Amino acid sequence: MNALIQRYTARERSNHWVVAIAFVLAALSGLALFHPAFFFLTHLFGGGTWTRILHPFIGVLMFLFFMAMAARFWGFNRITPADRQWMKRIGDVLCNRDQNLPELGKYNAGQKLLFWVMVVSLPLLLLSGIVIWQPWFAPSFPIGLLRLAVVIHALAAWVMILGIIVHVYAAIWVKGTIRAMTRGTVSAAWAKHHHRAWYREMTGK
Repeated sequence: MNALIQRYTARERSNHWVVAIAFVLAALSGLALFHPAFFFLTHLFGGGTWTRILHPFIGVLMFLFFMAMAARFWGFNRITPADRQWMKRIGDVLCNRDQNLPELGKYNAGQKLLFWVMVVSLPLLLLSGIVIWQPWFAPSFPIGLLRLAVVIHALAAWVMILGIIVHVYAAIWVKGTIRAMTRGTVSAAWAKHHHRAWYREMTGK
């Protein structure tokens, strides 16, 4: 029987899923407010008024829980020479030609890039969201700043949505990955295959 290695604690998994659920709710409510074509999504939140009320609070919740998660995983997401080599050989990654790939730590370069995209995007979403938050803060800002904040908010949201779509696809594509966030463990074979340097660190082998 293949041994298991703990990848995430229960607290880390809970934090991740709060961020994930909040992201889905923020994305759906945001899309409902973004364009009339998506207005039907307001029915998920009790109508247009409740969607407008709930959206910013969901966003603040997502920001706070992500920052807690980011503080915990900050050190694991520094870009290393091995990550740069991995990115140069992305064709080998997609074709499962692992023999030419460097040994990776806990996260690969793709996961690290998503982390930094979120580190940049979420503060932009929070700050721009505060500027356009009706009726509490928006009346305090000039119309030019409100228009700029709307554009920044929309662009940051689309970057986040695209990044998370890739993240979910990759988690499904790499068999055994989802287990890490549902049960907290991965097989030793998975760890050795995808994150050999981290496997060595965890097992001493």
